[in-house]
Amino acid sequence: MRKFIFILVLFLGAAFVYLSFGEIQSVLQTLQQGNFWFVLIALLIQFGWFVVVGLTFRELYLLLGSHETIYKLALMSAAAGFVNIVAPSGGMGGMAVFIRSANRHGRSAGKATVASMLYIFLDYVAFLCVLTLGLIVLFRRNDLAPAQLVASAIILATAIGLGFLLYLGSYSAESLGAVLAWMARLVNRIMEPFLHRDYLSEARAHEFAHDMATDLKSLPGKFRSLGVPLLYAFANKSLLMCVLLSIFIAFRVPFSAGTIIGGFAITYLFLIVSPTPSGVGIVEGVMPLALSSLGVEWSQGVVITLAYRGITFWVPLGVGAIAFRILDREKK
Repeated sequence: MRKFIFILVLFLGAAFVYLSFGEIQSVLQTLQQGNFWFVLIALLIQFGWFVVVGLTFRELYLLLGSHETIYKLALMSAAAGFVNIVAPSGGMGGMAVFIRSANRHGRSAGKATVASMLYIFLDYVAFLCVLTLGLIVLFRRNDLAPAQLVASAIILATAIGLGFLLYLGSYSAESLGAVLAWMARLVNRIMEPFLHRDYLSEARAHEFAHDMATDLKSLPGKFRSLGVPLLYAFANKSLLMCVLLSIFIAFRVPFSAGTIIGGFAITYLFLIVSPTPSGVGIVEGVMPLALSSLGVEWSQGVVITLAYRGITFWVPLGVGAIAFRILDREKK
């Protein structure tokens, strides 16, 4: 069964690349037109981003009393990103990479789940700070649109909801179980006309809540220690903005600090709220519009978008596929 899942994921990845072959060609042609050294710097920064993600997970694992190498955690996070793109499942497919690794080594799956949820929460907190600066830039330039405010509200509500679940689980497994069971009932009601059966198990929701609470209860006295992972989360966003900065320089496109912050904030905002995995098809349309509203010529905005997505989307996708293969070999 595991071999079948592995082959299925790789098949989906190959199909995704095949269907996007035209875009990949456009990205490669675009990158060749830029200054080689600054394109190389952007690539190196992107690989540094993988290291920062691994460092973030290592700090979270240590807080939960678990130990893992930065290399292994960076591999798992890259593989998780790959799975989330080629087999969209609301992030659960990627989280399963961490859970399977924990099970194989006889460790707590609850710790892997909590670490993944904390990572997402801290990532949202860091991005909300960057987003605030981006919205201020747009407001000062009279380019703030209702769609951006609505998307920002969705991100804020998601971060608050996730933070509430983590806080609830740190104090009461029963309360967290009740909330998760209620969510399971809600999903079952929505899916019942299509499946004619329960899609999620309420009993499993209570078991899941108990596993999470066991690990979350060890955190209240360590919440101030979340400062280090939060700093890594800010470094994560800073590196992505540095990639964008390097691309602007590589293609000799005039820019200001507001252009970089505002362009990145709006691009990443719609990447998160997009119904497609990693904003495929959405970001490519939104980013040129965002850059154009910030004073970048449309044609230059398209070039920047193709290069930026090539480095921050297609490179991680390829690295994730390799990481997925390496993890499967280690398992064997």
